[in-house]
Amino acid sequence: METMSDFSIKDAQRTRVGPGFTLSEVDPDSTPGFKGGNKDLDRAFREPDEELLTLQEKLWANGRRNPEEIGSVLVVLQGMDTSGKGGVARRVFGIFPPYGLKVYAFGKPTEEELAHDFLWRIRPQAPEPGQIAVWDRSHYEDVLVHRVLGLSPAEEIERRYGAITDFEWELSQRGTRIIKVMLHISPEFQAKNLLDRIENPEKVWKYQPGDIDDRRHWDDYQEAFEIALTRTSTAYAPWYCVPGDDKDYARLVVKYLLLNELRSMNLEWPEIHFDPDMEKQRLFDSMK
Repeated sequence: METMSDFSIKDAQRTRVGPGFTLSEVDPDSTPGFKGGNKDLDRAFREPDEELLTLQEKLWANGRRNPEEIGSVLVVLQGMDTSGKGGVARRVFGIFPPYGLKVYAFGKPTEEELAHDFLWRIRPQAPEPGQIAVWDRSHYEDVLVHRVLGLSPAEEIERRYGAITDFEWELSQRGTRIIKVMLHISPEFQAKNLLDRIENPEKVWKYQPGDIDDRRHWDDYQEAFEIALTRTSTAYAPWYCVPGDDKDYARLVVKYLLLNELRSMNLEWPEIHFDPDMEKQRLFDSMK
């Protein structure tokens, strides 16, 4: 069942990374599949909320009742600084109740984490049966940043591409549906956001001088992203390169990608294993 909005799941899937993908050909300011104004976008964004809430509750209910039979959903958010990863986590997933939802932001590795393989800190944050997990940054930092800044030897970075696809295959075999999103922004858009952070007293806490240092490696990061996306976009863990200069549009795409995965799970309410009439009688008896 499609929603009645002019924007559809098929439109969202236009952003999927496929053969011959080239990052430079994606316009960060474009809105593939969407034509309309702010009111149209807002209507399309809110339209699937009721269905999403029902699907999420069905997923969680089955995770509680039948954990061995139900899967989960993992949404990976990547992008340059100020690309809107946190905004997507708040606006798209904020409609869900806290149960069944797991949001985690990966920061700079600690000394303990650096003493282990790069996936050591990632694995514990994988979703349990019935959960939707959202990762703000992820295991991809360990190929993106390390490639650009030379933090690991080339052969180690090469090994990690394979380790990543193996890890994601393991998750998929456990029933986890994986949605990987790169929020693709322009350097001009980032500069505007960084300036806003510096000047706005309510946002300056987000700013770090290192943001400018990373910005000086812009082209290198674009190359690293293209390599990561093309090397690790698979049938079981596809990448979506979502134009991000229009943050509302980017959030719209992510919401419809999530809707598609939840619909594809064909979720139903779990079966009960008790006699409702008997339980009602027991309840009435307890009130005497």
